[in-house]
Amino acid sequence: MKTKTASAAIAAVMLAGTALAGCSSGGSDSADGGKVTLSVWAMGDSSKPMEQMAAAYAKENPNVTVKVQAIPWGSAHDKLLTAVASKKGPDVLQMGTTWMPEFAAAGALADLTADLGSYPELAADHFFKGTVTSTQFDGKTVGVPWLAETRVLFYRTDVLKSVGYDQAPKTWDELLDASKKLTERGKDKYGIGLDPKEPTLSFMFARQNGAKLIEDNKAQFDQPQYRDTVAYLDSFFKNGYAPIDLGLDTSQTFGGDGMVPMFISGPWMIKTIKDQIPEIDGKWATAVLPSKENNMSSLGGSNLTVFNFTDHKAEAMKFISFLSKPENQLEWMKQTGELPANMKAWEDPQLSGDPNMSVVGEQLKNAEPMPLVKAWDNISQNFVKTFEQIYRANGNIDAQLKDFNAQSQQLLDK
Repeated sequence: MKTKTASAAIAAVMLAGTALAGCSSGGSDSADGGKVTLSVWAMGDSSKPMEQMAAAYAKENPNVTVKVQAIPWGSAHDKLLTAVASKKGPDVLQMGTTWMPEFAAAGALADLTADLGSYPELAADHFFKGTVTSTQFDGKTVGVPWLAETRVLFYRTDVLKSVGYDQAPKTWDELLDASKKLTERGKDKYGIGLDPKEPTLSFMFARQNGAKLIEDNKAQFDQPQYRDTVAYLDSFFKNGYAPIDLGLDTSQTFGGDGMVPMFISGPWMIKTIKDQIPEIDGKWATAVLPSKENNMSSLGGSNLTVFNFTDHKAEAMKFISFLSKPENQLEWMKQTGELPANMKAWEDPQLSGDPNMSVVGEQLKNAEPMPLVKAWDNISQNFVKTFEQIYRANGNIDAQLKDFNAQSQQLLDK
């Protein structure tokens, strides 16, 4: 199902006269005798850790009460649309980086550009560059980096060594060569796992090849850099170096004798491998991505934002500033396992002393979010269909990308 656009959904909610109950913005907050109540929306399973943060903040700021409301990710999108339409929502809300363009365009997020100078903890140079990019929209800053994740290469050190690689592939050519040699080990052996239904992977590789994706609101998917990237990725499937539709989990493919001894994924897989495949301890590692013109990865995570209709912007900013301190980001990581966007936090031994996490931190220095345009979700889903025509149905790459570029431009022009 396609995600409905913010404008259409907001219009529907406004016509219905729906209001979100239990929220404190838009004049419903209490502020007696200098006391302020802030409403915070915490997404997913993060309400209890946020409540602990709020309690710690209240000790330093006794005139502020922070009320935390848990919002499941599955219902968060619709709740946010309703909040914008009714102008009744939280003061502070956590927002996934991929949602930033949609809700910034819908007027949900306060412009923080002029406010940041009053909060030293929120200076851009405290955060990874890509996380700062994710807070920018239409020349304005509409959020503060909060959590960060990126993609790195996971590989079986023992299996790669058996085909002549004492370390992870460092270039596109080496990745292709290693994958070929790993596949030649025999039946039901592959080089690398590349999920063709994960569009971010293709866009990430395209950027490594110098592709712009979108420039000045013009789609660039029919340009040589993008075309050559798609051909490169398609070669892994056509040559059998990457499997299609195996239907097996990581413990089955990455464990044992390494049916699929390389894959690209996020930091959450570090714990998964340790928990599910303990028998390969010492036989696997992570590495930054192989490079073409660069080795840029994709960046995800979430930001902290201020609801545009809050009555307590200054207090909201002060709370966000508190959450952004390195020690509080590390405490959050301890409670949730989610990784900090603050670079200083990555100097802590919990991260810098872990070989795999330090690789993630190194890759975060060269990671960027997907293009911050409202149409991006639809564009990326269209590419999944386009690429399927190429790798599965042997469609002509140039013809498929010409059509995909035209579709993308139509979405951008809306």
